[in-house]
Amino acid sequence: MSRTSQTRSNPVSAAMRPVNSLVERFIPSALVFAIVLTVVVALMALALTGSSPVEVVQGWGDGLSGLLSFMTQMALILLLGHTLANTRPVRRLLSFLGGVPRGPIQAYVFVFVVAAVASLITWGLGLVVGALLAKEVAAQLKAKGIRLHFPMLVAAAFSGFVVWHMGYSGSGPLTAATEGSFLAEQIGRTIPVSETTFSLWNILAAIATVIVVGAALSLVAPRGDDKIVELEIDARDGEADYDDVVTPADRLDASRILTLLVGLALVAYLAVHFGTGGTLTLDIVNWSFLALIFLLVRNPFELIALIKNAASNVGDILLQFPLYAGIMGIMTATGLITVLSDFFVDISTPQTFGVLALLSAGLVNFFVPSGGGQFAVQGPIMLDAAARLDVDPAVAIMAVSYGDQWTNMIQPFWALPLLAIAGLKMRDILGYTMVTLIASGLVFAATMLIVGAG
Repeated sequence: MSRTSQTRSNPVSAAMRPVNSLVERFIPSALVFAIVLTVVVALMALALTGSSPVEVVQGWGDGLSGLLSFMTQMALILLLGHTLANTRPVRRLLSFLGGVPRGPIQAYVFVFVVAAVASLITWGLGLVVGALLAKEVAAQLKAKGIRLHFPMLVAAAFSGFVVWHMGYSGSGPLTAATEGSFLAEQIGRTIPVSETTFSLWNILAAIATVIVVGAALSLVAPRGDDKIVELEIDARDGEADYDDVVTPADRLDASRILTLLVGLALVAYLAVHFGTGGTLTLDIVNWSFLALIFLLVRNPFELIALIKNAASNVGDILLQFPLYAGIMGIMTATGLITVLSDFFVDISTPQTFGVLALLSAGLVNFFVPSGGGQFAVQGPIMLDAAARLDVDPAVAIMAVSYGDQWTNMIQPFWALPLLAIAGLKMRDILGYTMVTLIASGLVFAATMLIVGAG
């Protein structure tokens, strides 16, 4: 990347330099977060519940396999979202969208809004679309001789992720709506997404968040003589290479008919599912995106290449979810979940529950950066506290959802795929995502207060 001379720093970027330094030096990997949290929870169980070390270890070991089905569902969301974003029609759409902004401020806000909409559809799609669109916009504006700050553009793309848990792929609401899930079993019933994701107050909160964060990003964007870091080259990804068609087997692999048949079959299944009163669940989200992928790819050759490319992003989930399940096992087996729930009930009222749950979820997200993993650990605690305070469980679910997406803005785990695509580091964007944290936090807290008062 080429850097211009710096004559005046952006105030927000300058204020965030100490934070950037701390993040770079002291924040470990997401895997280390999961290990540290396991140790912390084990020590808390020993200190607060009177459980023996043997009971803690046994609870942990028995719990390791407790979320295997859920882990597969979450891995598929990321895999399929990444694959869908890289299909030819979606990439052509991104190329068209890349030519929409006419100047830097428009570019920052535009990339944020598109990434937010994509994140509301599915978080995996939002992360990948945001990164690819940022590179596309940067390349097209550079070709026109318009200078813009690429780290700011990538920060705007990642900022779109701040609304993901309010949308179609929100793991908390979908888990609560899924028959037989650990949340539904605790509540004693499923909670349809009409009470959570598609409630009027959540929809209005999502719209307000996009407006407020978009305005905040436009205010802090570099101007005038502020330092500008441009995209060094046209770093957009090229088309994937496919194998040559030589044998009859190759011709089958290159056939459009086969993928089209599977796509149409999935569409037919989804139509029957919803037509017979079926509801939106994690599985249905995955099958809807799989249907789109099969309909949009040209042949199995292309699909295999896209899946291979997407699979590299799934490893962290597969490795860390058993650790989160083990944490849940400790909390359940030792009664720690009840101890924490008692504490939360003692400091909460029905009116303040939502805000306190939001804040606690934001804190926990530093240690459990996966939304699904966080619900496995914290969801049962919040639902138990909500039941004892006679608070609607939908409020507890969305409060944890808001807290999870909120502090993602300064937690590096989910930024890693986006930063890898963009070729940047977390410290390059943190000054701007901190602004997103503040702006979105105001909307989330206000929403929880209003819902609690109602």
